[in-house]
Amino acid sequence: MSTQILHVTSRDNPALVRLRKLTADAGGYRKTGSVWIEGDHLLRAALQRGWQPALVVLTEAAMQDTTLAALVESAPRALVVPTALFKGLSGLESPAQIGAELTLPAAPAIDAHAASVVLDRLQDAGNVGAILRSAAAFGVRQVLALKGTAALWSPKVLRAGQGAHFGLRLVEGLAADDLAALAVPMVATSSHTEHVLHRVALPKPCAWVMGHEGQGVSPVLMARCALTVGIPQPGGEESLNVAAAAAICLYESARQQG
Repeated sequence: MSTQILHVTSRDNPALVRLRKLTADAGGYRKTGSVWIEGDHLLRAALQRGWQPALVVLTEAAMQDTTLAALVESAPRALVVPTALFKGLSGLESPAQIGAELTLPAAPAIDAHAASVVLDRLQDAGNVGAILRSAAAFGVRQVLALKGTAALWSPKVLRAGQGAHFGLRLVEGLAADDLAALAVPMVATSSHTEHVLHRVALPKPCAWVMGHEGQGVSPVLMARCALTVGIPQPGGEESLNVAAAAAICLYESARQQG
């Protein structure tokens, strides 16, 4: 593929103006159908999963780095910009030297039979990204986010996910009733159950429901769960961070499946 490389020095360049608007709005990708990813780690993770960027943007300094400059060839277009212009696209205190715009595929339908994680109104982008990362690590390929959950493709969730997004089936904006499409049983954690996580036979596969950081799983979703389990906490803490709880539950599912 031949890449068109353009050196840009004006912040009024139409592509840069568009990308600044995209990066300023956590849910902007829902309007544009594209997402900005920053840093060579995320770009390499996308490429490894078969994604092709529509546009690569890198600093003049990055263009002198052979390993970063080689990533330009992954896109049909590339913009080379001064560091000051790149900072305008960055949400980091220490901006990366390269980023890319990816075109998102059409929103997939729910896979009724897939092992899944259900996110019930999780607010913290770091928690959401960490759960996506755990899901990918433990072989759960579908994440279903209910309305009120942090935007899955927002810059903060992308950074916390560390590339997990590109190997997952992500469906967001769902209502509780949409989960009726799942054919696998839903499982939630609870402090009011006699079932202990590592002592109960978990459904294979299942959909783990992770609830709001303060309110937990909604009563409506809890009523839909086929099983609730408790995570032993011998240290006596009242509860675990939701991302930590998700990692423990997904590990136990993977362990029981051998």
